[in-house]
Amino acid sequence: MGTLLRIKNLKTHFFSAGRVIRALDGVSFQIEEGEVFGLVGETGCGKSVTALSILRLIPFPPGKIIGGEIHFKGKDLLHLDEDEMRSIRGKEISMIFQEPMTSLNPVFRIGDQMVEVIVLHQRLDRSRASRKVLEMLQRVHIPDADRVMNQYPHQLSGGMRQRVMIAMELSCHPLLLIADEPTTALDVTIQAQILRIIKEMKNELQTSILLITHDLGVIAEMCDRVAVMYAGSIVEEAGVEEIFESPGHPYTQGLWGAIPRVDQERETLSVIPGMVPDLSQLPPGCKFHPRCPYRFAPCDQSTPPLFQISPGHLASCYLYSKGETDG
Repeated sequence: MGTLLRIKNLKTHFFSAGRVIRALDGVSFQIEEGEVFGLVGETGCGKSVTALSILRLIPFPPGKIIGGEIHFKGKDLLHLDEDEMRSIRGKEISMIFQEPMTSLNPVFRIGDQMVEVIVLHQRLDRSRASRKVLEMLQRVHIPDADRVMNQYPHQLSGGMRQRVMIAMELSCHPLLLIADEPTTALDVTIQAQILRIIKEMKNELQTSILLITHDLGVIAEMCDRVAVMYAGSIVEEAGVEEIFESPGHPYTQGLWGAIPRVDQERETLSVIPGMVPDLSQLPPGCKFHPRCPYRFAPCDQSTPPLFQISPGHLASCYLYSKGETDG
């Protein structure tokens, strides 16, 4: 297995009312072929901006990718022209957005929207594309798929619309599927069904997945490796089992400590003190240091690099400064 996607020092900023909002401030990670890589963090930490930056869908103005590299299959996507990017979107890299109702066109039938994608990227005639649509809807366990093809998005439930989105985005057998909060606003039963479908299709099509969520249960169930984001930066990265068993960064420890446990009796949940910093007025040094119980002299002076805690386990924290940094 090789590396499918490698992101290095990615910076995406938004410019508004004389302010510079550093939504992504030097993000680096990589995804291997056939891997499910999780990106977790609080709302506003930069998870969705990372996904949109990979696809170069950042609206300008006000947003702009101002630096970094996004290597996909050895090509830096930031150096491709718009026609080249358009040929990659939907075909080699697909994305399931948070709310399928805003992603599906309300004035076109489900089948027509899916046929258009297949005709565009796979160069099939409409008859063969329609058969492919029916097959894909059946593969994501949509009952009476031929009837659903003739319905409009508003006629379907949230769970059914999400299944349609999965079928649509996987219809061209992409190498990378970006799933941005794919179970948001769905009840737990439907969430479990959607995750099972994504896992089935990933195994069947050998697709790599970038799974973006704030749900740690989803991360634990789905991912091979996970990165934790805070205020536009990656603060920790590790295999999913290791990061749950031995979280290294104080922010990750705080997140994990706030999870309710059925085997512990507590009157109140643990909380991380303070507030997430304003991305236009980030504190000097480590962005987490104003909230960190372990802060010491270097923390407010310079941004810590990713230090190696153990093989494959990295944390951006000076507590591990005696270890080796990630090169």
